[in-house]
Amino acid sequence: MPTYIYRCPDEHTFELEHSIKDDSPRQCPQCGQTAKRVPAGGAGLLFKGSGFYITDYRSDSYQKGAKSDSGSGASGTAAPGGATSKPAPAASPPPAPKPKPSSDA
Repeated sequence: MPTYIYRCPDEHTFELEHSIKDDSPRQCPQCGQTAKRVPAGGAGLLFKGSGFYITDYRSDSYQKGAKSDSGSGASGTAAPGGATSKPAPAASPPPAPKPKPSSDA
């Protein structure tokens, strides 16, 4: 069930959890006056997991800028100050698992 925030005329705020269809008036637990529902800020949308990437929802202008900045294809790229940087070596694959001895009885 959703949680709703209420505020009475004396500025007391409290939260209640109830059904969406429940429209009955709410009473302030401190002063007993009828309280009105206050719009809540809500929770932010957060994508978690291996199926989402930080670049999935970037704007088209950002992606166009990234494509134009992607070097000329040379083995090293020029860094500020005239130095060259080499690409990082590829990661080696993980070692193969050891075979388990079979137990034939």
